[in-house]
Amino acid sequence: MLYAIIATDVANSLEKRLAARPEHLARLQQLKAEGRVVLAGPHPAVDSNDPGAAGFSGSLIVAEFESLAVAQAWAEADPFVTAGVYANVVVKPFKQVLP
Repeated sequence: MLYAIIATDVANSLEKRLAARPEHLARLQQLKAEGRVVLAGPHPAVDSNDPGAAGFSGSLIVAEFESLAVAQAWAEADPFVTAGVYANVVVKPFKQVLP
């Protein structure tokens, strides 16, 4: 089943985010290689694809996992969590309608 992982950054997270990004992306690349990622990306803190020093306010990942518990465990082990980038992470079942 698909699950949405919705994360909110702590204030001024950009430096922590950049430091943990290679490990974070490596985990996402593994999911992608397994054909399990529907979409993934950050929420710019300002209305721009390149927010610069404003950084990001959070992230969204929609991916396939065996269960809600497995999705939650995967999200809790994310390098952005362990590095203190995320203040809050919510994992919810997701039903894709489009495309």
